[in-house]
Amino acid sequence: METWEQTLGAGPLLGIAAGAIALILFLIIGLKLHAFLVLILISAVTALATGIPVAEIPGVMVSGFGSTLGSVALLVGLGAMLGRLVETSGGAQSLADVLIRRFGEDKAPFALGVASLFIGFPIFFDAGLMVMLPVVFAVARRLGGPILLYGLPAVGAFSVMHVFMPPHPGPIAAAEFYNADVGVTLLVGLIMVFPLWYITGYVLAKVLGPKYNLPVPELLTGGPLDHDQPAKPASAGSVVALLAIPPLLIFLNTGTSMAVAEGWIDADSSLVSIGSFFGNTAIALLIATLIAAYVLGTRRGLDRSAMEKSLDGALGPICSVVLITGAGGMFGGVLRTSGIGDAVASSMEGIGIPVILACFLVAVVLRVAQGSATVALTTAAALMAPAVAAAGYNEWQLGTIVMATAAGSVFASHVNDSGFWLVGRLMGMDVATTLKTWTVNQTLIGIVGFAFSYILFQIGALL
Repeated sequence: METWEQTLGAGPLLGIAAGAIALILFLIIGLKLHAFLVLILISAVTALATGIPVAEIPGVMVSGFGSTLGSVALLVGLGAMLGRLVETSGGAQSLADVLIRRFGEDKAPFALGVASLFIGFPIFFDAGLMVMLPVVFAVARRLGGPILLYGLPAVGAFSVMHVFMPPHPGPIAAAEFYNADVGVTLLVGLIMVFPLWYITGYVLAKVLGPKYNLPVPELLTGGPLDHDQPAKPASAGSVVALLAIPPLLIFLNTGTSMAVAEGWIDADSSLVSIGSFFGNTAIALLIATLIAAYVLGTRRGLDRSAMEKSLDGALGPICSVVLITGAGGMFGGVLRTSGIGDAVASSMEGIGIPVILACFLVAVVLRVAQGSATVALTTAAALMAPAVAAAGYNEWQLGTIVMATAAGSVFASHVNDSGFWLVGRLMGMDVATTLKTWTVNQTLIGIVGFAFSYILFQIGALL
């Protein structure tokens, strides 16, 4: 692969990508073929069409599949185990009851979203999703409402925090490319995220929830729980303490990374090494799961063989989620290997529009073309960095440009984004419904996020 160079231009590559996406949708939605098989097939066809050497195609496909599974499989597997412990101990139901009593039935979606905003500050999107889903499902089951009414505010909150807020890696990398102050960027993000989430997560859920009256998935429970709840359920306080473990540990990693980027501590510091180990998302979830096994299982008198059987039962239902998500990552990996990102980025250099809008549009095109929000954000920031530097913006404006680029990078999640498959499968949605709900949410986050960024940019011009 080191000697191969893409000879096709941006136009043909975009045409191939568009055709591949259309074929995926037709085969899955129209012909009802299994998504896992379709994604593998179209990945191979797309690789051939874009000119990737035939001998290298299997390696490219396996690499895209494996790199996605490397992050997703551990997180989803450990998260499913943690979720099963929280659910079968009655702890999720206890916390759901507390939330409903404190906020009322009408405000339960709002409470779940706000809780997810706080949890999502240090924790990555997919890990946060797995941590909160048992509580979201319990609240929806308790109130008998459509899952999207309760799930979309939580999922949208994790997405907003992951894309816009330092210390997450995307905005940190973009801030470095633009030479923006991370502290100012963090302040701009804090101003934006709540109203952005309120519009794109909470309000949208109020519209889409009743429209798509989907039942609560039984993915983390293995079946109905009405007759399986323990006589003495785990307390809500225990669940809150357990759910706080992953974010606190992960903050060791993301917080020290931000401190290194700002020059507050040395990269060789022992604190960084400790933070990177215990704050690794998989390690943090493992620690939380082991503690939960003791607190919600052994300490409450659960037989070890029964607990082992319960944990083992958590893995079966999520196998399909993991494999399809990995196949989605394979398709996105093929598109990235084809050079579509570089071709699109090169073709958009020197476009005569305002710099902040150009940053947004470049990120949008990269996101739609190859799927990964992080790749779209960092690539767009690297491409636009010279133009941003030449414009001589102040620190506040640089922070808003980071936000505008981040807004573009989240736009229109679809079949080449592994997150599309993860959210759709975990929430019990088919492809068509995922496009009508999750894709709409991500598109709205991009549009509203850019609008907020542009308003704050104009305010910065007056400083």
